[in-house]
Amino acid sequence: AAEEDKDNKYAPKFVQTYEDFIAAPDGCQYKDVKIGTGDVSIEEGDRVVYDWSGYTIGYFGRPFEAKGGPQGGAFDKDLDYRRTVIGSHTVVPGLEKAFLSMKPGGVRQVIVPYGPLSYPPNDLEHTNIGPKPSTFSGQRALNFVLENPRVDRTLLFNIKLIRVDKSNGNGGFIRG
Repeated sequence: AAEEDKDNKYAPKFVQTYEDFIAAPDGCQYKDVKIGTGDVSIEEGDRVVYDWSGYTIGYFGRPFEAKGGPQGGAFDKDLDYRRTVIGSHTVVPGLEKAFLSMKPGGVRQVIVPYGPLSYPPNDLEHTNIGPKPSTFSGQRALNFVLENPRVDRTLLFNIKLIRVDKSNGNGGFIRG
């Protein structure tokens, strides 16, 4: 039994829960801040266009990708949305699952426990599985937590679904 507890030390049942979040069967927790609109249902093969921010909620809530920082001059960032194809496994699995039940315009907070729903331990550049922090300091903050087994490696993502581009069946997309 002790060996089993050791293997499950960072399993979702050991992660802190939050009353105002809904616990999903996979171990993630989510809260809809704004419900999206439309009758679009997201399916495997569709491309989602989204904006995001991320925090090390289990370790002092430090941002590793933040929005709304200083404005003006060198601080202005071009608005650059991210894109991923559902089922391509190019984003954290917890986020890919969260997108499936969202509608365009929706904003959702997603708590992702460390493990199979989070970033993989063998991709510290975050080139295979994203979203990748846009700054070196953000990537460094994220990796500090992910590589440190002595801290709670739970992450909080804020995601806004901008639009859903439906697959056209030929490798392309119909803009949503």
